[in-house]
Amino acid sequence: MHEETVYEALDHASGGEGHWAFGTGFDEPLAGVDTTVPEGIDPADLGEYCLMLGDDALVLAQRLTQWITAAPELEEEVAVANTALDLLGQARLLLARAGSVGVLGRSREKATESIPDEDALAYFRDPDEFRHTDLVEAPNGDFAQTMVRLLVAATVRLAVFHRLRESRDPVLAAVAAKGVNELAYHRDHAARWVLRLGDGTEESHRRTQAGADAVWPLLDDVFTATDVEARLARAGVAVDPADVRDEVTDVLTQVLERATLRVPAEPADAPPRGRRGQHTAELPELLATLQGLARRHPAATW
Repeated sequence: MHEETVYEALDHASGGEGHWAFGTGFDEPLAGVDTTVPEGIDPADLGEYCLMLGDDALVLAQRLTQWITAAPELEEEVAVANTALDLLGQARLLLARAGSVGVLGRSREKATESIPDEDALAYFRDPDEFRHTDLVEAPNGDFAQTMVRLLVAATVRLAVFHRLRESRDPVLAAVAAKGVNELAYHRDHAARWVLRLGDGTEESHRRTQAGADAVWPLLDDVFTATDVEARLARAGVAVDPADVRDEVTDVLTQVLERATLRVPAEPADAPPRGRRGQHTAELPELLATLQGLARRHPAATW
């Protein structure tokens, strides 16, 4: 299997028409990819892990789209939109992988049979079925805070994806192999904004420092592995988030110090919340926007 194969399906629509969302028209997202579950791995664990990574991407993409028509520069709206599209591509493949091993639950009961697994998971799950972290769920704040959050989230995800390239699961390895290039751009783009704003005017410095102070507490459970992550990490399929902590901390410290910002105190570790379906009151509103059209017209295509 070539590492590009899993992404080629995103670029070839059946008959030249059709758009991802809850419509139809794209080829199967995992067409041509070996989807056999690695020997000795519980499919339920693999599916749950793919939900974690896929939901992180899906929810952060939704937050980023809230800046479209509101970013400080026209070209930045394009950059934010492209970043969100990259994350949606990752989410689509990861949710398709989760569906391929049978992780559908209530979402399939609410959707029509014609809706692809990844769309059923994106649009027909309830808040308690999502497995993303607070880091991506929290409101955007101002633009400085959004760039700090993107910097942090991309740095964490990039460190994980670097390691996932060696995953025993061929789908995770393929998604990670392509995703590292996208995530490196996301991280570097956000870092440039943090440097520009942190070492800019007195007001931009103040706002960026406030953004860092707001984002850092959201890391309290990011590096704490769930039982699923721990089991799959030992089996060579997943990455224990604790293993990337030092790398992430080093990168973020370098960026903030160069931006003349104070590095906030590292929060105390907390048990995973979002990974277990425990979310804030912000999530239902976000999902109402994300899922509303699909739920009103579940059989629609275009």
